[in-house]
Amino acid sequence: MHHGIKKLLLLGAGHAHVHVLASLAQHRPADLDVTVLTPYAYQTYSGMTPGYVAGHYTEADCRIELEPLVRAAAARWVQGRCTGIDPVGNTVSVAAAGGAQGVPATLGFDALSIDTGAVIDRARLEADMPGAATHALAVRPIEAFAQLWPQVLALAQQKPVSLAVVGAGAAGIELIFAAEQGIRQQGMPGARFTLITGGPEVADNYRSSVQRKVLRQLKQRGITVLRETCVGIGAGEVMLGNGARLACDVPLLAIGTHAPPWLQGSGLALSASGQVLVNAFQQSTSHPHVFAAGDVASRADGPHARSGVYAVRAGPPLAHNLLAFHQRKPLKPHQPPTNTLNLLSCGTGHAIASYGPLSLEGAWAWRWKDRIDRGFIERYRLNPTPRKPGAGPGAQASGEPVS
Repeated sequence: MHHGIKKLLLLGAGHAHVHVLASLAQHRPADLDVTVLTPYAYQTYSGMTPGYVAGHYTEADCRIELEPLVRAAAARWVQGRCTGIDPVGNTVSVAAAGGAQGVPATLGFDALSIDTGAVIDRARLEADMPGAATHALAVRPIEAFAQLWPQVLALAQQKPVSLAVVGAGAAGIELIFAAEQGIRQQGMPGARFTLITGGPEVADNYRSSVQRKVLRQLKQRGITVLRETCVGIGAGEVMLGNGARLACDVPLLAIGTHAPPWLQGSGLALSASGQVLVNAFQQSTSHPHVFAAGDVASRADGPHARSGVYAVRAGPPLAHNLLAFHQRKPLKPHQPPTNTLNLLSCGTGHAIASYGPLSLEGAWAWRWKDRIDRGFIERYRLNPTPRKPGAGPGAQASGEPVS
């Protein structure tokens, strides 16, 4: 590599980095060498995962293939996972993924951008919920979940299953509705569905008007709600905080996600919950040549809710600031929106729309969500001549961690 070329390492291929790659496909400086480190050759779009579970989409419908974006950006893809960051020595430690060969042990960088998405720390999960790592199916990583879901359907076609979703935020709500619809349509009759909230009310982070609509839909679908904590998972059962045991063939985890454990000890300034602490430029408050966006980051000037819409909105300003940093130009601050449109799917054919204090529901809301989700995927499915990327959907088409 000749003198003067700088290295940009994109760690992860989350929503924001997909936009960064699409932007680089339009304009990549000749003196910028770009590498993408991610374990999968595609991103499974979280906003469409409930529709996939419900049987409305195929797995391919929900994928953004990374190879065309990487190729159009004249970048290099390394199929691996980060195991550590040295922001002083400007290196990332790498472990190969997916059976990839010839993966380097370390990758160097002049600028680093982190957008690995939400993760489940299996060690923390096992400490909080013994047996979960062995007996439960977690929604994260979404790519793995999508590959394993057909096994759940196969089981449901052999016998009436008992399925429980642990977690009653947006992810858990959408997942239980989607699973109920998919299994009712494709599985044997007699399946039972339970939503375990962890203690609080369903949709606890939503306004009461949305909560009422969700509870009404759950009742109409015959889904049992248990306002209990899950304290462990065994073979064929879920242990609850009140001492009861729930018979369960398929426990699904849609719980809150964690910061990647490899951030600990990195030397980067971290939030109290372990995410990379960033300023208004999405730049590390301790190491200005490191940027972060999405669930792996937390704003020092006031954290916002973790959801797909914020990660999508972070893409364009992140792309601008990475190039500006490389070219030593002024960075632009990014101000996340105060309110976002939220479309909460209740299976296929019905959704609840909310914006600030307003909430409405109906088939029209689901069609709106479907149009937004499909539009997001199409934006990043490049033609032979890459199109100019859009800014992503203007709404939160479903919640996190599923969306």
